[in-house]
Amino acid sequence: MEKELDKNQLSKEELAEAQAIALEKKQFEKMTKKPIARLIIGLGIPTTLSMMVTSLYNLADTAFVSMLGNDSVTAAVSNLLALMSIIQAIGFTYGMGSGSLVSRLLGKRDRAGADKVASSSFFIALVSGVFILTVGLIFLTPMLRLFGSIDAEVLTHSKEYAYYILIAAPFMCMSFVMNNVLRAEGKAVLSMIGLIVGAVVNVALDPILIFTAGMGIGGAGLATCLSQILSFGVLLTMFLSGKTVVRLRIRSISRKFEVYKNVIMTGFPSFCRQVLASLCTVFLSRAAYTYGEATYIEGGKAAQAAFGVVQKVFMLAFSISLGVGQGYQPVLGYNYSARKYERVKKSYLFTLAFSTGLMVMFAGVCAIIAPTLMQWFSLSESATEIGVTSLRLQCICMPLLPLNFMAGLTYQVVGNKWIASLLSITRQGLFYIPGVFVLPLFWGLFGVECCQSVSDMLSFFFAIPFTIIFFRSLKRLGEEKNGEEGDGEESENQREAFYGE
Repeated sequence: MEKELDKNQLSKEELAEAQAIALEKKQFEKMTKKPIARLIIGLGIPTTLSMMVTSLYNLADTAFVSMLGNDSVTAAVSNLLALMSIIQAIGFTYGMGSGSLVSRLLGKRDRAGADKVASSSFFIALVSGVFILTVGLIFLTPMLRLFGSIDAEVLTHSKEYAYYILIAAPFMCMSFVMNNVLRAEGKAVLSMIGLIVGAVVNVALDPILIFTAGMGIGGAGLATCLSQILSFGVLLTMFLSGKTVVRLRIRSISRKFEVYKNVIMTGFPSFCRQVLASLCTVFLSRAAYTYGEATYIEGGKAAQAAFGVVQKVFMLAFSISLGVGQGYQPVLGYNYSARKYERVKKSYLFTLAFSTGLMVMFAGVCAIIAPTLMQWFSLSESATEIGVTSLRLQCICMPLLPLNFMAGLTYQVVGNKWIASLLSITRQGLFYIPGVFVLPLFWGLFGVECCQSVSDMLSFFFAIPFTIIFFRSLKRLGEEKNGEEGDGEESENQREAFYGE
């Protein structure tokens, strides 16, 4: 009897394995043979919608909170962008790191390796999220003051909101991993479903908890926390129900440091980008308070509220570029590993053109409706004036965003960690942060308002030579592939290019 049960159990496992192999083969064929434009648009639209939805419900939080009619409350939510950026930095490190590795492993038909990377990343994301929660609660007050909540009233409101964000941190970190693994294997629609469910619930709960339940800004924090937990549950269900090529399993969690090192090093450019985003938020908030006070009565809180709204609108713009880029990521990973270099080149050029076109349209609309947009957030007259000027300045250079991001993402996916890290820190670390300190010395509050535009323009020009180098390397790899004889093994040059050595 026991032997029969073992046989039945084995047959079920073999059947599941056969189904997984068939699914992996079908996905490989799709990613390496389907026409580039259709493939990237098909993957890019769901990922772009996912990122936009995430940004929109962050905007919704701010919009509902601003209806309380207090710049201090809006400033409190705005200052906590730094905390969100730290959580995203950890989540994106494991998410983008595992996603890049998974797409390459699947491109080489190594599904067991992909399972190991995804499961290990999920585990370390959980551990890191619990660490953020614990440290954040212990050092809550000094942390919030560091983030710009200097005013006593703003600090009180920040605490109410931050408490719930910290509780959600472990779920957010694990969700980043699952989202990126789904996109890496070409299942962008499944990723989108998880994010949209959370977003809809967040927007629905905001007015109920903020106004009906009388929780104020704490209600906005609780709505965000509950929506993140629900989104996590939806994403996890997709992995557990067998709808994915990659499987999350306890036995696939690696005990080798090398696996975690590869994930972290591959995701390090994303970590740099997000940590710098957090620092930018901190320095911007402090500069806004200082130079806002010098320009307007009660201008410190007004400037923080205005820049917070502008940052969230800009995050919506960046989410468009990021979403299209993440649709391009698995196409790049599969085809680069499969040595289809002409498809890699076409993918890059199409994605860059498509993303830039979207940014031109978005920037044009935002520049036109900037005054109306600021009024939606019930800002004071001073805050509205600051916000309109800042947003219109940023719209000038929005179309330049995709090139720098595309170049960094490309080097990250193909395995050249150092160039990817360099590109990821230029926009914010090399240009934005120095700009926040230097430009206001000459132009006061206007210097703070134009920091983002200056950094976007400079990072655009910085990325051009790296883009040219990448295309030249593709040409060389293509020539080497065509000149190979016999056994089909990779040349040493190809291995070096792949791993970024």
